[in-house]
Amino acid sequence: MIFDHNAVCRRAEVRETQGQEPLALGGQGLWAGVLSSGGCVLECAGQQEQVGAPGDLFLGRGGFGLRPLAPCHLLCVRLTGTAVEEFLRGLPGPRFADSAACPGAAELLARVCGADDPDDPANAAAEYGLLCALARADEEVRHLSPLVARAVQAIRDNYMALYGVEELSAQLGVSKCHLVRVFSAEMGMPPGKYLTSVRIEAAKLLLAEREYNLEMIAGLCGFSGANYLCRVFKRETGLSPAAWRETAAPKAAVQKLPARNNEIYV
Repeated sequence: MIFDHNAVCRRAEVRETQGQEPLALGGQGLWAGVLSSGGCVLECAGQQEQVGAPGDLFLGRGGFGLRPLAPCHLLCVRLTGTAVEEFLRGLPGPRFADSAACPGAAELLARVCGADDPDDPANAAAEYGLLCALARADEEVRHLSPLVARAVQAIRDNYMALYGVEELSAQLGVSKCHLVRVFSAEMGMPPGKYLTSVRIEAAKLLLAEREYNLEMIAGLCGFSGANYLCRVFKRETGLSPAAWRETAAPKAAVQKLPARNNEIYV
């Protein structure tokens, strides 16, 4: 075999729990997961307790636990391999992370956990992709510069009604060029790309509900119509919304939608 993907990054174990039972995570490698609902405390010897909120990611080397504060849903995976060990060298200890710092990580995690055969090379890309997405977990919104933190929050609060980067820069009182330059340097992508990623994640969550048609999803997520939603969704995910709903949505973890200041009542 020329290349053994299992030696680089491999799914070793999946854990899922719902309720108030504590979850102990041990073994070699990296545990990565998402707190889909409820609240819990991350406990690790020699480290101050951390409290997680719905939608938060958590990650760390085996040897920590999660204690629910209320009924909650937790989905997590243990990854092993040489790339994982390199990742862990830069991780001081187990921690929660804001999912805003890692767009797409929760969806990738659900895909990795839901794969039927972890030894199938076709699943290796998702496993390694998850590891890469988590590499930005230390870049939480509160650690960003004030301008970029405000931009990220504005996008997540108003992605449904925001027309684009021009409107965003006007709201923030800076030029479009300056915002794009600073945002790209700190977030690793331009603000327009980040806005699209937030809208796509919101669309995935609505698709998983199965009660919304494409035109309604487009309106709720800031797309001009169902046709435009389909084009952008296919470009960003490689699947049409209908195909994603049939294949990926049943395996997706329950997440919170990004906050919206403007609501549509129908």
